[in-house]
Amino acid sequence: MKKIGILFGQEHSFPPAFVERVNQKTGGHDIVAEFVKIDKVIQGEPCGYDVVIDRISQDVPFYRAWLKNAALTGTAVVAVPRTVLLPSNQPPPDTNEKSFRNLEYPLNWEAIFSYVGWPAFFKPFAGGGWKNVYRLHNPEEFYRAYNETGQLVMMLQEEVKFDMYFRCYSIDQRHVRVMPYEPRHPYHLRYQTEWQVPAEILRKVEQGVLRLNEYLGYDLNTVEFAIRDGVPVAIDFCNPAPDAEAANVGQANFEWVVEAVSEMAIRKAREHVPGRDNLSWGKYLQAAVTKRSLDELK
Repeated sequence: MKKIGILFGQEHSFPPAFVERVNQKTGGHDIVAEFVKIDKVIQGEPCGYDVVIDRISQDVPFYRAWLKNAALTGTAVVAVPRTVLLPSNQPPPDTNEKSFRNLEYPLNWEAIFSYVGWPAFFKPFAGGGWKNVYRLHNPEEFYRAYNETGQLVMMLQEEVKFDMYFRCYSIDQRHVRVMPYEPRHPYHLRYQTEWQVPAEILRKVEQGVLRLNEYLGYDLNTVEFAIRDGVPVAIDFCNPAPDAEAANVGQANFEWVVEAVSEMAIRKAREHVPGRDNLSWGKYLQAAVTKRSLDELK
């Protein structure tokens, strides 16, 4: 049975009329329409809907994040930690309780905590610079932290016990610099570490960085990988304006970034054709536009 869902807010007439009309047309035999129901949002897990009509995400960042997760289901290209997306603690401006009628409330916190486990990291869905990041040990700590996050859309993510950790620059979807990194050190000392790294691990990390950025379409990005039992696990991979301050990343990494970004900019300037779309879309969007599978674009 195919399912069509409608995601809506303060509307009264259109959503029920839409659901009724679809169900009249299909007779409920092979396709059924309903109001979207959102409970716990597990990263990479199917949302249960084949089609979603979006009428509200422009006002609710959590719904935008949910839609991205729904659209990307089945396209994971690297291992990721167990992660659950959570609505903001405080509602966004110009919304009220009717804006969240698709959201099951209260959330099944027990199931969420059981899935992620403790300790866990609690961090913004779209953030950077390790701002508003919490390491939590139990539900009580979680609720205290959640009450401090205001309108931020947050994620609860399992703590990965790692053997090694790397922060990797990706430039132009073709150049990668793998940098040993220790997130447990003070910020200014995190690049001052060394791991005894097997060549196979470095190869896996570099391949993961390239593949992620080919799919995302980022020309400039950093990806953080924790190595758990020999498997690179992508902890963070959406940083299109990453730190490149020499005092933070170190002089050698700084020089590499300056050179790589300069070469990319010069190449793109030479290839630019006035009046033509010169953007380099990621493979995920390429697949959507050309109606080809992601496997065909590999």
